[in-house]
Amino acid sequence: MKILISADMEGATGVTWPADVEPGTEQWQRCRIMFTSDVNGAIAGFFAGGASEVVVNEAHASMRNLLLERLDERATMLTGRHKDLTMVEGVQHGDIDGVAFLGYHCGAGAAGVLAHTYLPNSITGVWLDGAPASEGVLNARVSAEYGTPVVLVTGDDRACADAASYAPAARTVAVKEHVSRYAARCRPPVRTRADIAEGAEASMALAGRLRPAAPEPLTVEVEVDAAQLAGAAAMIPGVARHGERRVGFTSPTAYDMIRCFKAVTTLISSAVERDYG
Repeated sequence: MKILISADMEGATGVTWPADVEPGTEQWQRCRIMFTSDVNGAIAGFFAGGASEVVVNEAHASMRNLLLERLDERATMLTGRHKDLTMVEGVQHGDIDGVAFLGYHCGAGAAGVLAHTYLPNSITGVWLDGAPASEGVLNARVSAEYGTPVVLVTGDDRACADAASYAPAARTVAVKEHVSRYAARCRPPVRTRADIAEGAEASMALAGRLRPAAPEPLTVEVEVDAAQLAGAAAMIPGVARHGERRVGFTSPTAYDMIRCFKAVTTLISSAVERDYG
């Protein structure tokens, strides 16, 4: 059984504040250790549950956050940016028996610790076929298209509740409890690592290749906080303005959907001015 861990950072143990996840800050350096501890807990649990191989795909920001020198030596890690499927890179090869969304968070506009969708700000909401969509929702659709079930989700309690909308059978492990976007009740990493390991081991019962979901048209809408950002995104062929601050597009497959969404967020980000957004 081969397991893929999609490792994001906002939902990691102890993380509550932007500086905790912004590469180069003192707090980021400290939180990288706890982030790596969470991942190691999952790796240990998956192997204890019968996994034969575990691949960790870095999924946060620069995608160079985990400490390779502290990683469980049984795993391998895919680190760095500009990957075809970004957060779930590797699932497209058709040999992944289960994917874990580790350190995930709620989507833009929702109540959750460091809630956002791809961009830390600018995007105020994302919808997939009319329903609110977090990164978990989007990535789960991609995984389903390749016959890979989501078996484990970790993050704050709100992220775990969000998982019910896209992976109701998955095991969830809440490493902290939401108080506000920038505050949470946290447990020490020695405890959360053990909890994640236990959840990962149990989740192996859910692992196994599924029939790939049939490709179908998927419509995504993205709302932003300033009109010029919608204008920037609408420069992409196939992306249309749906209002002053909203754009949308329809893709024939989940693979195309997530790649177009990444292009939309890239252009939105490039159109943000420092002081006025």
